[in-house]
Amino acid sequence: MLDRGDVDLINGVVLVRKTKFRKDRLIPVHPTTQAALRRYARERDTVFPRPKGEAFFLSSRGCRLSATGLQSNFAKARKLAGLDNGKPLRPHDLRHRFAVTRLRLWHQQRADVQALLPLLATYLGHASYSDTAYYLTGSSDLLAIAAERAFLDGGAA
Repeated sequence: MLDRGDVDLINGVVLVRKTKFRKDRLIPVHPTTQAALRRYARERDTVFPRPKGEAFFLSSRGCRLSATGLQSNFAKARKLAGLDNGKPLRPHDLRHRFAVTRLRLWHQQRADVQALLPLLATYLGHASYSDTAYYLTGSSDLLAIAAERAFLDGGAA
């Protein structure tokens, strides 16, 4: 449940409260996401100048968005973004996609992936690397990049 005070649009961070194992953590927000959240907040405040609560995201009635409302709106956004290919994407799947995409980009940049894994684990809020490994499912393009890099580097990927 994201409240207005959890979204810092000046510094570009979101406080996510009570995640798995009751942890709180700050998540940096990309400037494009920050801009989209600002636009949403302006429109939300125009439509609902006197909020009924502290919720950041509101339903069409001005109340906190319910789990069903979140799923419905996510499905609409998913369809608009063209992400409805095959198996429906769930909000949690975005964490997997982020982790795999980040790993693929690091390989393409020929970065020291092993040295950067602690950053990825921290970003995902994991205490151990085994938790992060769960998100690093092998996609065909990631495996191809890693294999090519291992071949070119003589086995040091």
